[in-house]
Amino acid sequence: MNNEYFSLDSIDEALIRAERNKARALRKTRWWQQKTASGTCWYCGHKVGFHNLTMDHIIPLARGGRSTKDNLVPCCKECNSKKKSSLPVEWDEYMEALHQRKA
Repeated sequence: MNNEYFSLDSIDEALIRAERNKARALRKTRWWQQKTASGTCWYCGHKVGFHNLTMDHIIPLARGGRSTKDNLVPCCKECNSKKKSSLPVEWDEYMEALHQRKA
């Protein structure tokens, strides 16, 4: 784990700001255009159109994630709002419970 992100008190706000700036820059790239072209949410699989997709960090910045291509996915606003700063295992548990309710 990268210790530059963590102190005894909390994650360094300056590093989080820097990672958010990297994410903003990636949003303007051809790579992101291709990721969002289908208009499909990475989490729920619903087609919402590329204009309605947001950028989500699979491992949230607040939990030590980075703004790298392997940690960024397009998702609908609903999933992004519900996921908040959940880790993948926490989000998977939520999605599984949601699917069981629908069945």
